[in-house]
This record gives sequence, C-alpha cells and structure tokens, in this order.
Amino acid sequence: MPYRPTHALLLLIGFALALAACSRIDLAYRNLDRLVPWSLDDYLDMNREQKQLLDERLKAHLAWHCKTQLPGYLDWLDRVRLMVANDAVTDDALRQRTAEARQAIGRVAEQITPSASELLRGMSDAQVAEMRRAFHQDIEQRQKAYVETPLPEQIENRAKRMRKRLEPWLGELNADQRQRVMSWSQALGDQNRQWIANRAHWQQQLVLVMDQRATPSFEPRLAQLLQRKESLWTPEYRLAFQNSEQQARSLVVDLVRQSSPAQRQFLQQRLGKVRADFSELKCLKSP
Repeated sequence: MPYRPTHALLLLIGFALALAACSRIDLAYRNLDRLVPWSLDDYLDMNREQKQLLDERLKAHLAWHCKTQLPGYLDWLDRVRLMVANDAVTDDALRQRTAEARQAIGRVAEQITPSASELLRGMSDAQVAEMRRAFHQDIEQRQKAYVETPLPEQIENRAKRMRKRLEPWLGELNADQRQRVMSWSQALGDQNRQWIANRAHWQQQLVLVMDQRATPSFEPRLAQLLQRKESLWTPEYRLAFQNSEQQARSLVVDLVRQSSPAQRQFLQQRLGKVRADFSELKCLKSP
C-alpha cells in the first residue's frame, strides 16, 4: 500500500517503529510470518491451500530477510546513532538515511513480488470481488476517520499521533517541541485527502491488474504496483508527498535541536536497545 512519508522518516529514530505493536523486538520478528496474514485477511478470505502457500513463503522470506537484510539494518542504526551523537542531524543527513531506508524497502518489495504474483494469480473471481468490496469499505472508513472531520480537528489529531510516536524515543516533549509538532501538523494542511485519494487510486489499479491475472501482462503490472508504486501516484499526491517529506525532515531537525541533553541520551539509549535486540536474534547466529 502507499505509505506516508512521515512514517518512513520516523524510521530515522528507530527501526523498531515498524514493530511498535510488540514490546519485544525479538518476539515480534520471530512471529512476523503469523502477524502478516492478518493484514491480508482484512481484504480477502483465503482458503486452506492459499493460507498454506502464504505461510510457507512468509517463512522463507523472513529467513532471507534476517540473513541478508538485517546486518545492513544494524549498520544503518549505527549511522543514525552516530548522527545523533555528533549533533549532525541535518536535512542532508536525513535525506541520505531516508534514501537508504527506501532502498531497503525496495529490496524487500523485489524479493516478495514473485510470491505475491503466485498467490494473487490463484485468486478466484469471488475473492477478487471480495477484495474490491473490502477496498471500498477501507476507503470509506478512512474518509470518515481522516477527511470528514473538520480540518482543525484533523490537524490536532495528527499532532497527537505524532507526539505519541515521538515520546517513546525522546521522552516527554517540552513546550517548544510540542508547539513545533503542532506547526508541522498545520503545515501539512489537508494532505489526508490526497493520501486517501492516492490510496484509492492504487487499490483501483490493483483490482484492474487482478482482472488480467490470467494474461502475460499480470506479473509486470503487479511488479510495478509493488516495486515502483511512485510511478502510479496521482499528481496531487506527488506534490503532497514532496511537501510532507520536506516538513518531516524539518520537524526532526528542529526537535533534535530543541532537545535537552537528557532527551538525547534517552534517544541514544533507545536506539542502542533496538540495535542490541536485533543483533541478538537467533536467525542471525544460526548456520
């Protein structure tokens, strides 16, 4: 699915945000193959053979990811920690770290595309119809939650969500930092509208591809959806995304600049804990 740039940039203060629902990184990572199907179940009801195929492929991809990708994440975390320690959190540095994170996401997308193609090609017409209905419901729910509320409420809610994401990494925000988060949220305006419209556009493209799953064009078109989704963005969302990335980098730079020595120490400790948890994963040590 299309991702919001703010979420991607928050990787800069810890890869553990991707596993924020779990208190122990090692436990969450070992069970990703069980957690991922829940997201698919939101959109379609898989039969037993499909669930078995998904489970097998997820286990294989998770093993690949741990052996080949996690070592690079450890190096990436070291660069983030050094950036904070050297008071070098700048716009250019954030651009580089974000580009590295995006490259890592791209490698995962390339790796899983053949499995996704095999799984989706085997979907029945009834399952595709179910997916279409689920997508429609998904957009309706997001419209109600993020767009139909008055803009001032959207801005306040967005600021609250950001403060909630930041405080586990920086501790309690001071008054200047809370105000900076609010100004960041205000600068994004009604970007929720562009984000959801782009999400709906991506879903519509996937449904169109699914209608062609028996043709030779299916795999390359699915690969574009999974690996090069930026090429399918709406013009409005492309502009909103660029603005959102710029605003997010500026926010991170200012929050670190406004942080106290205790907050920076807290951040370093949390980043160190994340690195230690990942480095202790058994899959990295097994033959």
